[in-house]
Amino acid sequence: MAIYYSQQPVILRDVVLSNKPEAMLVSSPKGTVPVLVLSEKNVIEESLEVMLWALGNNDPDDFLHSNNHEALAQMLTLITRFDNDFKVSLEAYKCAKRYHEADLIQRRQTCELYIQDLEQRLTDQNFLMSSKSSLVDIALLPFIRQFARVERQWYLQSPYPHLRKWLNNYLQSRMFSKVMAKSPLWSPENEAIIFGPSICGKV
Repeated sequence: MAIYYSQQPVILRDVVLSNKPEAMLVSSPKGTVPVLVLSEKNVIEESLEVMLWALGNNDPDDFLHSNNHEALAQMLTLITRFDNDFKVSLEAYKCAKRYHEADLIQRRQTCELYIQDLEQRLTDQNFLMSSKSSLVDIALLPFIRQFARVERQWYLQSPYPHLRKWLNNYLQSRMFSKVMAKSPLWSPENEAIIFGPSICGKV
């Protein structure tokens, strides 16, 4: 999503982690995605770092809120909270649902402590940091999308109308359809797939 908004063209290589290509492991021995290879000696291996690279190179919609010197630090603090603490609670919630565990409601309520914070933020503004979209919105979007899918019927009736509106705004956007479009699996023999201004319709 950050690459889409930054209009940075990249060569996209779609892989299956159960059958990792040798070229991927040569570039990034840890064998996880995403992997952004800028050069042989410059490889970015974490999602947030990829986002910061993309928007640091080009940020036409000001996702980093460049006019607010405290904004980036505030966004990174919230992202870290979700990436560390909420992620653990979300995985426990998903497992409780999948395996029909007795503590499902308790697991959900633990997640709701974080969800309530976002709902409160969205009560007075359309996005998590301000009246416009930002790094923190697209960073937290995957977490909230997963949360919404665990107990779909409960979520649709939950006391979080602003969060639902916020999520739907992204899920129904042109951006999301482009980012989630399926690509052929990469192999050295295939023609390179460019993700960026050309495929995204950005000029």
